[in-house]
Amino acid sequence: MGLFSQPLHLLGLLVLGAVLGFSGGLFGIGGGIIAIPVLILAFGQDQATAQGTALVLMVPNLLIGAWRYARHNPIPLREAVGIAVAGTVTTWGAAQLAGDLDQGLLRSLFALFLLFVAQQMIAGPADAESSARKGFDRRFVPLVGIAGGGSMGLLGIGGALVAIPFLVRLFRLDQRTAQALGLALVAPSSIIALGTYAGQGHVDWTTGVCLSIGGVATVAAGVEMAHRLPERKLRVLFGVMVGLTGIWLLVGRWVMARLA
Repeated sequence: MGLFSQPLHLLGLLVLGAVLGFSGGLFGIGGGIIAIPVLILAFGQDQATAQGTALVLMVPNLLIGAWRYARHNPIPLREAVGIAVAGTVTTWGAAQLAGDLDQGLLRSLFALFLLFVAQQMIAGPADAESSARKGFDRRFVPLVGIAGGGSMGLLGIGGALVAIPFLVRLFRLDQRTAQALGLALVAPSSIIALGTYAGQGHVDWTTGVCLSIGGVATVAAGVEMAHRLPERKLRVLFGVMVGLTGIWLLVGRWVMARLA
């Protein structure tokens, strides 16, 4: 019985999963930044359980999203593997340091960084001007995994949010290819993280599976939408999403404390 005896509760999880799956496919992210506060506020989960449960949604979304993006944007295997390995190793190393650092300060600094990134993405040069500029040698793409993995290890979020703007602005990759590489970065780390949370008993599998079902049903549609939108419009929408994430990181704790 439990969850399945409450149709509205179940429907809410499926709808939430569907929204997060679509947005994850559209922007090349996992959706945890939205799922975690909702699981805490609406479903009464503690922080650790919310993070672990969100990963049940994120893992299939990221894997399906990476596969669908790769079909549209063939990526050299060496670049995808390089950024994934760099990100995974850095995530593990940064996670070892996270407990000794001021998480509130880190989140605030990261939020300000995201707001700067958002401004750069939204007000960046036109496509023709951007493509005319020479980017960094793509052999150095795996180094972006260090930045993305660092944010994931320190805060548990932000791998793709960090990597995608770097790939667009520094390496002059188009937005869709950058999102494909961003997914290649975070997918392996999310699997490792899910195994860690599950081993510690911080996963609500029933809730997570319901979210995952909703997400799997819509993530492909999000990827298809990303490939129908003009490049400039997709980049601006991504910038808006990054900016809203930065604002949430700045005010989210205060809001959640008031609503708790």
